[in-house]
Amino acid sequence: MTSPLIDAVLRRDLSALYGADGRHYHGLSHIEALLALAAEYRALLSDPDAVEAAIWFHDAVYDSRAKDNEARSAELARRKLAGKTAPERLARIAAMIEATATHELPRFADPAKTRDAALFLDMDLSVLGAPQEVFDAYEQAIRREYAWVPEEAWRSGRTAVLQAFIQRPHIFHTEEFRNRFEKQARLNIARSLKRLEGKS
Repeated sequence: MTSPLIDAVLRRDLSALYGADGRHYHGLSHIEALLALAAEYRALLSDPDAVEAAIWFHDAVYDSRAKDNEARSAELARRKLAGKTAPERLARIAAMIEATATHELPRFADPAKTRDAALFLDMDLSVLGAPQEVFDAYEQAIRREYAWVPEEAWRSGRTAVLQAFIQRPHIFHTEEFRNRFEKQARLNIARSLKRLEGKS
């Protein structure tokens, strides 16, 4: 039996990172929510342990003032998982983590592994399609993480992020997540954009 990629020691160390001050959204509850989704969709994953590793590491490095959190999180995964799995698999995990910077789908030689990446990215964006009150709490938490940003700059930047999602043909890569979250995600984003345009 092979050892798990995320063993008890690594889980403890990563949990400590996610428990750092200032993580109002990108904390352990976010990871737990994604792990729950990964368990729910496990039968669709060709390499569920690799997806679980990507979930654990994808926000391990998080500084709202930095532009390279995803790259640094991927590098941390490469270091911590070195020797625990094949180099090709580790490169795939790192690529999934790096893809959370844009949520553009990385393409792998194996279509099943590309589908894993699609499901992983959709899990990360599932909060966009959450019930209205959950989405609103998420938005408030993100704003607290960026409390250092002046209001006008925040409205401009957040508007650009949300418009980039709503202008896509599909927010979610997979049919499963489109069916479950797409309609509500578009309603939530449209409502948020209206708030950002106003002064409320």
